[in-house]
Amino acid sequence: MAGKVISAEFVKTATKRAEWPLEPWPEIAFVGRSNVGKSSLLNALAGRAKLARVSATPGRTQALQFFKVLRQESPRARPRPIGLCDLPGYGFAKVSKGERDRWAAMIEDYLRDRERLVAVVLIVDARHSAPDSDREALAFLQSHGRRVLVAATKMDKLAKSHRLGAARGAALALALAPEDVVPCSALEGTGTDALWARIAALLKERASPDEDEAPPTPHGP
Repeated sequence: MAGKVISAEFVKTATKRAEWPLEPWPEIAFVGRSNVGKSSLLNALAGRAKLARVSATPGRTQALQFFKVLRQESPRARPRPIGLCDLPGYGFAKVSKGERDRWAAMIEDYLRDRERLVAVVLIVDARHSAPDSDREALAFLQSHGRRVLVAATKMDKLAKSHRLGAARGAALALALAPEDVVPCSALEGTGTDALWARIAALLKERASPDEDEAPPTPHGP
């Protein structure tokens, strides 16, 4: 049986380290170009259409947006809180150079220093070869020892016969193995189970042995 998200909620907006949430739950971040659909994929993973704000205007997300989901991996598992962080996109936002530099410093500070950050989902557009900005983002994350999950999104824009080839092309452009790229479509909801399975595996690596199973139900006084 696949896991399920029991609840999802917005936590807070942050523009500096002092505003990051202090709760101890593990965190997953979402990064990608400004028009790649980060918020849409985050919503699909959470199973909540309007959890993260989705806009047709690139660059609308201008701060770190923190969310919390409560997820249960199996009927016997203890529901676990997981933090999600939607980061401002890079690439096409129509803002000043000073604003772009401020965003870059805010994002790099978080990705470099956030201790409870378990993995980063790098979202790329399956329809196009990965640009330099995607390769640079991956290199930055790898250089700081971050675990990276790559989601090739907007698969719904491609014919089904072309989707596997597009995912493999994304892996080749990023110098990754084909199995390291998960084909996704926020519109169709495809790829979310595969992404959650990989996230769950990473969370399990960090969990203490007694965190995975719920306590037994008492059978009497």
